[in-house]
Amino acid sequence: MKQVYLDNNATTRIDPMVLEAMMPFLTEHYGNPSSIHDFGTPSRAALERARQQVAALLGADHSSEIIFTSCATEATSTALHACVELMPERREIITTAVEHPATLAVCEHLERQGYLIHRIGVNASGAVDMEQYRRALSTRVAAVSIMWANNETGVLFPVIEMAAMAQEYGALFHCDAVQVVGKIPLDIARTQIDMLSCSAHKLHGPKGVGCLYLRRGTRFRPLLRGGHQERGRRAGTENIAGIVGMGAACELAQIHLPGSAGIASLRDRLQDEVVKQVPSVMVMGGAQPRVPGTANLAFEFIEGEAILLLLNQAGIAASSGSACTSGSLEPSHVMRAMNIPYTAAHGSIRFSLSRYTREKEIDYVIETLPAIITRLRALSPYWHDGLTPATFAPVYG
Repeated sequence: MKQVYLDNNATTRIDPMVLEAMMPFLTEHYGNPSSIHDFGTPSRAALERARQQVAALLGADHSSEIIFTSCATEATSTALHACVELMPERREIITTAVEHPATLAVCEHLERQGYLIHRIGVNASGAVDMEQYRRALSTRVAAVSIMWANNETGVLFPVIEMAAMAQEYGALFHCDAVQVVGKIPLDIARTQIDMLSCSAHKLHGPKGVGCLYLRRGTRFRPLLRGGHQERGRRAGTENIAGIVGMGAACELAQIHLPGSAGIASLRDRLQDEVVKQVPSVMVMGGAQPRVPGTANLAFEFIEGEAILLLLNQAGIAASSGSACTSGSLEPSHVMRAMNIPYTAAHGSIRFSLSRYTREKEIDYVIETLPAIITRLRALSPYWHDGLTPATFAPVYG
């Protein structure tokens, strides 16, 4: 049986060169980077080299702007809590209705503490409502936290423009960039983004390590307090092997960035062929600019979980949305925010590609998926009740 992995927005396979770079720091170079003796020297040097590698991929001016964390979730939580600590007189936060749970959960926590949370909506194409964003901005806003690309649809948000708008009101701007780092070119120093979160395991690095970009000169309060690590901005002995892996993954991602057009071409081939062969299917966010490797297809009148099970039996790994919200029987909050018809939102499947995805794998999915949809629709009472053909366009929006 073939094995096709198309769930790269959830996590990616580690690059063999990344693993090779990490291994010495899991074996002979075990010294603590904070130690002044010779055992700490290789770890300390590796830590700073990784900081430079990450800064280079992000387009940061200074490697000191990189704070290593355990993951992007920690980085995001750190950023939002720093904003509210720094400006206690400002009691409003702006985010979107389609953010990752790492952002939404912190906002819900702050909402219970009396903060007013503005959740900016999106349209049926997944594009953010810029007029609603403009109305929400004021001198009462402490923080704006907007993702660069949505993890379910791949739709890109105009965060550079939004950050500049936030600066006019003195609000700090944080960006969840997990789904764009290593996928599109970034030049963070030329933006007004104050803080940015990313994660190593989304770009062929190890799990358990991420970073927070903190623009030089931006006021800050640490979330984890204790030792002096990370220049006093994040306490705790650094995960040197993981950090080395993240640095190596970032350097490799920069080398492979020109190949993103090929990934987009494979993505387009997948979605175009499925739309051609399967009735009543729409491409979520298909009318908007997206990251190269994400295709979210909604199949009307069948359950996404059933599609995933049959795909898995055929050796194909995909998902029904964020891995952090899997297990829920309800349509994802992203599909609900886009006002996708209930009959289609339940049948939403995300295919996410990487630089390891091959054309023959996409061909196999194209050969396999239509029969799965036909089989499941034959079991659906709604499909036989005269409710087809569907009234929506193949590309929604």
